[in-house]
Amino acid sequence: MLKVNPKIKKDNNFSLLVCTDSLAVYKAAYPFGGYMSDVIAAVDQAVEDGVDVISLSMAPSSVSPGPAAFLNLLETQLLLATKAGVSVVQAVGNGGPDASSVVSFSPWITSVAASTTDRKYNKTIVAGNGQIFSCGGLSPPTPGDTMYPLALADDVSTDNSTDGSNGCQDPKVFIRSLVQGKVIVCMIVSSNYYQGDNFAGIIDTIQKMGAAGVVIIDRYSGDVDYEYQPIFPTAVPSAMVVDGVDMMNLMEYYENNTARDGDGTVITFGATVRILEGRRASYSGERPEVADYSSRGPNIENSQMQLADVLKPNVMAPGHHIWGAWSPTSDALPEVQGESYAILSGTSMSTPHVAGVVALIKQRHPKWSPAMIMSAIMTTADVTDRSGRPLMARRDVGAVVAATPFDMGAGAINAARALDPGLVFDATYREYLQFLCAVPGVDEAAVRRAVGASCPSSRARWCSDLNAPSVTVASLVGSRRVDRKVWSVGAENETYMAYVRAPDGVAVRVSPDEFTVAPGETAALRIVLNTTAPGNAFSFGEVVLRGDKKHSVRIPLAVYPAAVLSGP
Repeated sequence: MLKVNPKIKKDNNFSLLVCTDSLAVYKAAYPFGGYMSDVIAAVDQAVEDGVDVISLSMAPSSVSPGPAAFLNLLETQLLLATKAGVSVVQAVGNGGPDASSVVSFSPWITSVAASTTDRKYNKTIVAGNGQIFSCGGLSPPTPGDTMYPLALADDVSTDNSTDGSNGCQDPKVFIRSLVQGKVIVCMIVSSNYYQGDNFAGIIDTIQKMGAAGVVIIDRYSGDVDYEYQPIFPTAVPSAMVVDGVDMMNLMEYYENNTARDGDGTVITFGATVRILEGRRASYSGERPEVADYSSRGPNIENSQMQLADVLKPNVMAPGHHIWGAWSPTSDALPEVQGESYAILSGTSMSTPHVAGVVALIKQRHPKWSPAMIMSAIMTTADVTDRSGRPLMARRDVGAVVAATPFDMGAGAINAARALDPGLVFDATYREYLQFLCAVPGVDEAAVRRAVGASCPSSRARWCSDLNAPSVTVASLVGSRRVDRKVWSVGAENETYMAYVRAPDGVAVRVSPDEFTVAPGETAALRIVLNTTAPGNAFSFGEVVLRGDKKHSVRIPLAVYPAAVLSGP
């Protein structure tokens, strides 16, 4: 939780966002998880303490039973935090790429998806026959320019069990005199990495046995997607072979240069390798991609999986292989025990990125509401890379497809543009109550029990009537009118023109299609959606408001064209 007065601090190899007023940390969960009551108590205490931003890298494991996901205890507590002027940023979950796997539901929460980055820690193995293998790792090189003998773990142990010595988990099965000074090949099962072979166990074994280094390969497939490659700093030279072809070539080189007796015991280790430096980051310039574990929309209204007129996620930020502070006394991950920093992955890592941007916006615009800050972040997000190519999303088995708002929300966060969005959408506590009272199956009594307030006298007909910086319609039957109001936060009068890219099967009309607004003034917009060709899935589009002072306000559209109404 942040009170805002941020600045950038550099600490040797790290640059970080720090807050010179205060950073409040509330412990409400443990490695095994936690209890909702503790999380709610932490949020309540944070609001009482006067924080400006809540960064919540946790969420329920599933949808709570009841009439609406928006009325569960955590969501309503976060609504009350928003009412108090606190911006809430929450991880959208790591249940992707399955559809409707989001676990952050409500429109008053900025829900964050995770992307990859172009930073990689590349490792290289040089073999004695001149072959070069590109690997992964975060470790020093083997000393000097010396080539070191290569040995398969089974060939330097007393136990030929595939699940024993090859996994390099038990130093007692190794013959120290055969291990010392060699680079040992250890095998893991990358598909169940955290449940089976343990990286920390490998490094411990290699250190205790006096090996020169370790090469890690997948026991079965040979292929290790970089997305899942363990990246932990180690003092032992180590490299993980991430390509199945490289694995086969390395093992072929080993076998062709290894002499065995009639029993298969090695009598000469002829293959040699050298592991190069792997602690220097390289930047490829590749565009970010939605990480495949990042939870996906469409958002849901309840545990019956009925779809909601609310876009989730809202925005995407870097979440894969992210450096973060780590407690040296923590035993949650043996691989980084004793370290002050760790590289971790997940929407829990992308969420603080967005919370930091929220803090920057709050510093620049201290009177902005949480809804205005969320609007600034969403309407200025990037949907293309620097070359104008659309952002992509990772799916299962390595597939990559064009990203949609259900993958990345409004797009990849752009901090510089979010500070000067031109126009913002706002929503008050009363409007959030109108939203809740429009949710199908929710009555006034349920709302009163959840938040202690009654439905306003003026009701919204649809949940899509909320003044949000996006438009989501889970079932468009015929036509729907969506009204929006924008506030000018620019420094001078600006004329905007509306440009539409309609979702497939939907006609979109915006009025007015041109308007001029002065600083601090508002403008009303009406977006009319009509089904032209019913489909069996959501389709996506956008309304872009382009100003003559270079502002560009993008409103994502996600519509399920369900039916065309026939005439009388």
